[in-house]
Amino acid sequence: MTHYLIEFRFHGYAKRYLKRSLFEVARRFHVNGVTRKRPVPHITLAGPFETRDIERVITDVESVAKNYNLVNFKLKGFGYFNNPGGKVIYVDIEPSKELEELRWELAKRLMKYVELKGGDKNKQFSFHATIAFKDIDRKFSDIWRYLKSKEEPYINQYLLRIAILRNGKILYEYDLMLKRLLNRRAALRKRIWKKTILRFKMKLFFRKALAKVKKIFWRMFKK
Repeated sequence: MTHYLIEFRFHGYAKRYLKRSLFEVARRFHVNGVTRKRPVPHITLAGPFETRDIERVITDVESVAKNYNLVNFKLKGFGYFNNPGGKVIYVDIEPSKELEELRWELAKRLMKYVELKGGDKNKQFSFHATIAFKDIDRKFSDIWRYLKSKEEPYINQYLLRIAILRNGKILYEYDLMLKRLLNRRAALRKRIWKKTILRFKMKLFFRKALAKVKKIFWRMFKK
């Protein structure tokens, strides 16, 4: 059966930090649960799941995501899960209200026709980016001690695209900046990604400028 996943893929400094961290842990402690396959730092929003109606999933992702603009969150510190199948070490994600609402709105739609697993069905969701898992149980204490000795991450990041994966490969992405659904070919094109980044910078600039103007007017009226 085909497996699907909905996720956000990191970009910029956050992506570089996570990639460096997971390879550093893999090399230092000789574990390869994460690095066995080509790792892509990400936050899973839903899945893996199975469905015979992927077109409806694509429509729902687009329908939900198009209502959001600058969705902010932070990478903040380390954490771990004691799952029945083994421990998982991750970078903790501090979501904004918008990110929490987006994920929950999407989950509620998917649950009408897709069997979601575990925490995907709950409003309270543990946003995280995995650093190590699967083969770390015997070395967990050493890995955890090492990570806690490092400076904890505190990195700002924005949700620019939501990816729909089929068996680990991008099927579609919805671009929140361009307000476009991208097929695999378009999603991987660097030229379109540059447009995404440019639009993001413009939106962020205008948001900050508007905030400054509002602050000036507030001070004027306060006087």
